[in-house]
Amino acid sequence: MASSPARVTAQDAAYWAGRSVGTIWRWASEGRITVYGQGKNARYDVMEIPPARRDPDTRELIEPAPAPPVTGRRRILDAA
Repeated sequence: MASSPARVTAQDAAYWAGRSVGTIWRWASEGRITVYGQGKNARYDVMEIPPARRDPDTRELIEPAPAPPVTGRRRILDAA
């Protein structure tokens, strides 16, 4: 059974990766992560984004996630 993507906003993806929202947008434009939808409805699959290292108690950022590899630009425009 294929797992469904864990789609989140750019802001949530940025927190997950320990990076800025601008970095998430750049990764999407470079083809490192898939964009689902467009504009304010754009979502990103956190399963494609490595997590940042954070302190388990305070959740403070220890190390941001490395950039995912370039796999080709993908924008999926769906009605959902």
